[in-house]
Amino acid sequence: MIQIDLITGFLGAGKTTFLREYVKYYMDRGIRVCILENDFGAVNVDMLLLNDLYEQGCGLEMLAGACDKDCHQRRLKTKLISMRMLGYQRVIVEPSGIYDTEEFFDVLREEPLDEWYKIDNVITLVDAGLKRDLSPESEYLLATQLCCAGSVVLGKTDLYSTERQAETVEYLNEILGRLNCKRKLDAGELVGKDYRDSFEQLSHCGYRTEVPGKVWFDTRGVFDSLYFMNMETTEEKLQKMVERLFTESDLGTVVRVKGFVKDASTGKYLQLNATKEELVLTGRKTAQQVLIVIGEDLDRIKISEIMEKEADTL
Repeated sequence: MIQIDLITGFLGAGKTTFLREYVKYYMDRGIRVCILENDFGAVNVDMLLLNDLYEQGCGLEMLAGACDKDCHQRRLKTKLISMRMLGYQRVIVEPSGIYDTEEFFDVLREEPLDEWYKIDNVITLVDAGLKRDLSPESEYLLATQLCCAGSVVLGKTDLYSTERQAETVEYLNEILGRLNCKRKLDAGELVGKDYRDSFEQLSHCGYRTEVPGKVWFDTRGVFDSLYFMNMETTEEKLQKMVERLFTESDLGTVVRVKGFVKDASTGKYLQLNATKEELVLTGRKTAQQVLIVIGEDLDRIKISEIMEKEADTL
């Protein structure tokens, strides 16, 4: 049977960075791996960040589209059926940060997938400095990911003190308690910044079947993804724009900004990955110019006005 893992975590937790190292762990051992980027958005930026793994022999598949849950599950099932014939030994699924893990289990329990795939590991990434300001809907989605995880990895631990990380673990346990999940996280069981030394452990961590009390809501009605194509600006203007997105309260709650823009002053490309606490800019030789703003109750008009003001072209 094909082993299948789920790498999940709330927006900005560092899933893609972790995924790259986790996949290399298997590839270095001669295991034929495929990454399935499973997102609700129309454009999958994270998939663009993984092209170098594809060039090294890793399979790379995408499932995207802003459809309803039933449609999305049918697409996931169809994709996994078609992938079964490609000879992969392990499939690693990286979904959107706004993902209910119960959907993953529902699909894998259906025929014929239950005869072809074996769920192996569920690993959840959490920002070590997670703030206590998540909405009830966000807390619920994070709880579904924590309840089912065989291991929980704290990401970005180098940015936060030991005390701040302990506060995050306390908050996670409060979330689990509010949603009637029996799991209680202990700081000693969490994998931190040295997760590269823990891949042997993580590759056998398994998963749990407990789910929190169900909260019914449509993620598309709560979470927004705004796309801006063909954007050109300067590094200075880009940083100013991102600062405004995270600080101006009338825009909604911006959780993450990511993507690629063209630097109008140099003609080169900039890769942006930003949360409220951290902004990372790196240069790239080539890229598809798309910038995505993700959050809750976003004001599309006001955010578009900021983009147009700070961009040289859009």
